[in-house]
Amino acid sequence: MNAADKTLILLAIAALVMFAFRQAPDPIDAIARKDIAALQTTASTLEQTARAFQTGKIKLDSLQSTVARTRRQYKKVEFLLAYYYPEYVEEYINGAPLLHLERYDTRPVVRNPEGLQTLDELVYAPDVQEQTLAITTLAQRFHTRYTTLVAGFHDQPVTAADAARALRLQLVRIFTLGVTGFDTPGSVHALPEAATSLTALQQMAAAIFPGEQGAALQQAFARAIHNLQQPVSFDDFDRLTFLKDHINPLYKASLRLQQALYPEATAKTYGSNYPQPWNPSSDDLFAPDFLDPYFYTELKRAEDSDALRALGKKLFYDPCISHTGTMSCASCHDPAKGFADAQPRSQSNVQGMTVQRNAPTLLNAVYADRYFYDLRAFTLEQQAEHVIFNPREFNTAHEEILGKLEQDKAYRAQFQKTFSSPGVTRERFAKALTSYVLSLKSFNSIFDRYVRGEAALPDTAIRKGFNLFMGKANCGTCHFAPVFSGLSPPEYRKNESEILGVLQDPAARRKVLDPDNGRLDNQVFSEESWIFGKSFKTTTVRNVALTAPYFHNGAYKTLEEVIDFYNNGGGTGHGLEVKNQTLAPDSLHLSVSEKAALVVFLRSLTDPGVYGPQ
Repeated sequence: MNAADKTLILLAIAALVMFAFRQAPDPIDAIARKDIAALQTTASTLEQTARAFQTGKIKLDSLQSTVARTRRQYKKVEFLLAYYYPEYVEEYINGAPLLHLERYDTRPVVRNPEGLQTLDELVYAPDVQEQTLAITTLAQRFHTRYTTLVAGFHDQPVTAADAARALRLQLVRIFTLGVTGFDTPGSVHALPEAATSLTALQQMAAAIFPGEQGAALQQAFARAIHNLQQPVSFDDFDRLTFLKDHINPLYKASLRLQQALYPEATAKTYGSNYPQPWNPSSDDLFAPDFLDPYFYTELKRAEDSDALRALGKKLFYDPCISHTGTMSCASCHDPAKGFADAQPRSQSNVQGMTVQRNAPTLLNAVYADRYFYDLRAFTLEQQAEHVIFNPREFNTAHEEILGKLEQDKAYRAQFQKTFSSPGVTRERFAKALTSYVLSLKSFNSIFDRYVRGEAALPDTAIRKGFNLFMGKANCGTCHFAPVFSGLSPPEYRKNESEILGVLQDPAARRKVLDPDNGRLDNQVFSEESWIFGKSFKTTTVRNVALTAPYFHNGAYKTLEEVIDFYNNGGGTGHGLEVKNQTLAPDSLHLSVSEKAALVVFLRSLTDPGVYGPQ
């Protein structure tokens, strides 16, 4: 054999090796595409089953079983689909079963919800036999929408770094939306679905973190799945143990492996040019840095400083920034009262008058994409402007404020020192106030410290109350952990508002709805629709023990009154007609001891470091 022949043979062998390597399927991509294809088959079966139920060929239990199988198959791929296509998934695949608006030309148009959550609710509804056409239509649309999604996914490479990042987001989703029952409004199949999702994550983790590196993580997944598979009801499941002993350890262990093997996945803007509110380098769902406060403001982290915060604090407590020189930000947001004011409706600069609504706490207020109870402001900076211009509040303008500050020698010097150049400007004024309000973060309550392993629980009722909050009492389906507000997980980009049917006076013998129209009257014309009538922002319940009275009208004096209101099903549960109430009207059937435990838990969210002398 001559040298030329040997060279040809070696080249042929090399080509075969390269071909074989190129054809060998990537295990991560193969796992993803197998389950994604399986869901398309299941979606087709769902459509056929719905048609059969509509024509009376099968019984209800067969339809419910098929919906459950479809949902479980979806749970195997949710972490990837929602990672790559979050808006599409929310809109068409598995969004909340609530009416929503879409823009049509220049008009907002009300759209009915679509997807698996809506199907789950309908097939377990008391009037399911009257909903056969709606069920069939939804099943058909789900099949069509999912087929469109799969077509787009065909050219989407599933990388190890993407899968690692999506895996950790899914752990957040399982705890905040899965085991709370948010995702299964009709069937309450939350626990088996969570087990299915964790099993899929375990399989993917074996491919992302192979061999000895991932062995401990595999064992942690196995323990978490075993915990979910115990014979326990939805109401009796110990969510606090699940969080502390399973979800948080998985979240932390997967971070360590991700940092070692795929460090690029921990970048805040990985995979896009846009910043993310969720901090992919956080190691605990209740860590103080779990969310990035700078995502929610116009102020950038690099612009912030101790000096800027000190200037903002001085402005916050200075009444000179109001027209009369008698009101400061602290007039309605007193640190000794949880940065609220303990009044049903806040004081006005007009003698004998109040403002329209109760003052919400400013603690953790930065974690929002909309501000005020009616969501009329879109940034923290814009929120301050509403107060400045409001005739019943500061009743002034930036020109007047800046003029006062320019005339004050101490302020001129402080502005110059803070910004390294002279000048009191509107932008600098806004940055300073934002810096101080952004600093009012609260994630150090006894409950937070317990979850993070830093302290013991002083009262066993806290555990019972948290499990009720996140389970039977349905509080956690609107007040999402860990902020415990309407900021929606796992992306934490959007604030929810709810229609509860709040009463004008809960103590009155004759119950009457509060007349405030809330979001419907917020002057955001793109949202002007009946579906937002009496809709209000879901505010945080952190430090709620300090911020009575409650709701937008301050009509509820105690936490016990608030819990009774929810337990009775809101306004509709009190026999009133509440258009589009988003709170379930049925009683929660909470016992006296359960209601008391909820109060104990809510009080455990008080952060001792955020009130008192400033």
